[in-house]
Amino acid sequence: MFSQGQLIFGILFAISFICVLIYAYRKDFNLHKKYYKGSLWILLAFIGFISGIAAIKFILGY
Repeated sequence: MFSQGQLIFGILFAISFICVLIYAYRKDFNLHKKYYKGSLWILLAFIGFISGIAAIKFILGY
């Protein structure tokens, strides 16, 4: 399906991309704590809302 060169490129690209993402996140970590304080509660509320909708769907059998 993929040649050996394509697989090697894909793996190296994924590893380097993840490393760059981790570096950028670490660099901005203090800003994230300052400006996005309380965003975890928004995320949990959103996940709870979606879970509630899914539970209603399965309970009612749609």
